[in-house]
Amino acid sequence: MARADLLVSLVKASAAGDQEGVRSVTEAIIADERAKNHHVLADRLLRAASNGARQTKAAYMGRENSLWRRFATELVPHRHLEDLVLSAGNAQACRDLIEEQHRASVLRAHSLEPRHRVLLIGPPGNGKTALAEAIAESLSVSFIVVRYEAMIGSYLGETAGRLKHIIDYARTTPSVLFFDEFDAIAKERGDTHETGEIKRVVTSLLMQVDGLPSYTVTVAATNHPELLDRAVWRRFQLRLVLPAPSEKELAGYLARFERRSGVGWGMASVDLARRLFPVSYAEAEEFCLDVRRRLVLAQGMARSSPVVSDVLKPFLFTTASP
Repeated sequence: MARADLLVSLVKASAAGDQEGVRSVTEAIIADERAKNHHVLADRLLRAASNGARQTKAAYMGRENSLWRRFATELVPHRHLEDLVLSAGNAQACRDLIEEQHRASVLRAHSLEPRHRVLLIGPPGNGKTALAEAIAESLSVSFIVVRYEAMIGSYLGETAGRLKHIIDYARTTPSVLFFDEFDAIAKERGDTHETGEIKRVVTSLLMQVDGLPSYTVTVAATNHPELLDRAVWRRFQLRLVLPAPSEKELAGYLARFERRSGVGWGMASVDLARRLFPVSYAEAEEFCLDVRRRLVLAQGMARSSPVVSDVLKPFLFTTASP
């Protein structure tokens, strides 16, 4: 049974002739039923709504070459939050967000909505994409990644139109919508070096993100927060900084990988971290996977210490002072 507040909102919107409101509440009801695993009812509602809607999930899912699929990729998330190395503050903020989403009905009973917009800031390779995926995995929803190389067009209004296809799909189903390198489309509109087209894209982006329901979690990541439009900042209820790992955090990551994978480093994690530092989490992960690959291919015929030392050489070369 649909929630009472949604039914009341639907009747009010219909009585007022608010077609946009009717569409928005209908999408919320469909998502709510699907979250309850009432898929038959959700599909029936979706088919009924499709008769009067130009773009609905049924229309999108009915064709493999749906328009939105040209500009974004929908993935099944596999990263787990507990596998990431996060500061205590960031970890708690993510747990709070996830709890709010899981208990959204409790909040709505008190006329509140769960937070659903997160901005991740930090240098490349330090877990922004992994954290967005882990949030999607914790919420058991799809992970939708925007593809800028396909979305950004050269003609007037083309980028904003393509963005709308993605947003229209994202609002039909609980999901995490991920914008990597967010500064590419959310640049400061006051920058005199930018064209009028990018300014229109930013305006359209802000309006469309504002219209997303709270069951669609929008996560944006940037390496250059100074380039973001000032109006972008207030849209995000959570703003988390993900810096490069300290030597201690790197040792914790290596120890966690060792326990999870069964790979022995042949030395203490703190000693290995000291030799690797400074690297990003992405570089540390590639190092760990490289060691594991070599040990697997050796089929027990190689000891960990020589393999680790061998894999360390290029890392020591690239991080050495000139």
